[in-house]
Amino acid sequence: MEEGEVMIKGREEKFCKECGAVINAKAEICPKCGVRQLPPPGVFAGTAPNGKNKLAAALFAIFLGGFGIHKFYLGRIGWGLIYLCLCWTFIPSLLGLIEGIIYVTMSDEAFAQKYGQV
Repeated sequence: MEEGEVMIKGREEKFCKECGAVINAKAEICPKCGVRQLPPPGVFAGTAPNGKNKLAAALFAIFLGGFGIHKFYLGRIGWGLIYLCLCWTFIPSLLGLIEGIIYVTMSDEAFAQKYGQV
């Protein structure tokens, strides 16, 4: 690109935050300079390939963990039933709080690997 030339981006494109090249809006890494791009606005947490959201799982665990709702959400039906049967002991509530903190601190890649099976 020559000096003074204006770059125009399309609807499904964005500018690289490092080099300014026009790249695909969904690109995670700029193909020109190799710099990782910021996630799109409104994305707070990673989503696994099966659509399970890390933030949703963490909130379910923290606020409804005593009933095992986060286990049902993540597809762990057996554990969800155990939590539900033992909810009167408040042990699942404590475990849900701890698991919620673990989900929040877990990397998106680790969450997708552990809970992202389709």
